[in-house]
Amino acid sequence: MARTNPIQFAQQVRAEIGKITWPTRREVTVTTLMVVAIAALAALFFSAVDISIRFLLDVILGYFRG
Repeated sequence: MARTNPIQFAQQVRAEIGKITWPTRREVTVTTLMVVAIAALAALFFSAVDISIRFLLDVILGYFRG
């Protein structure tokens, strides 16, 4: 395998970094808000599921207790 000297490596790294397309501030803001909103919806959903399961278990266990 051919070895690259450090100067060539640095030049190649700079060339690759130049190819990167960075997101705009608006894109970052929109995607961040989307992630926060989806996380909040997931939290609400799993809370509702947890409350429902707890209620059903209380009903079932209350039936057997007497």
